[in-house]
Amino acid sequence: MFQGIINFDAAEPVDTSAIQDVLFDRGMHWSCGRSGIVDLVAAHKWFNLAAMKGRADALAMRREVAEMMSEVEVAAAQRAARAWLTTH
Repeated sequence: MFQGIINFDAAEPVDTSAIQDVLFDRGMHWSCGRSGIVDLVAAHKWFNLAAMKGRADALAMRREVAEMMSEVEVAAAQRAARAWLTTH
């Protein structure tokens, strides 16, 4: 259990610090089910964004996740990534 203090004044939201490693980690979070839930649409979205930011291994991960998804799911992930880009 976390026993520290979080400085919310110094914390930055993901949209202002959306570096490729953070985006890639979010893809790993959803693809591996770190929270207990595997969400391939969310994983594809985050790997896609990480790849756009220049993370080379995100391309391979996005491709691997896409192989387990339907075309409808891939399209939903791509729409989610575009929506994230327009709001951030």
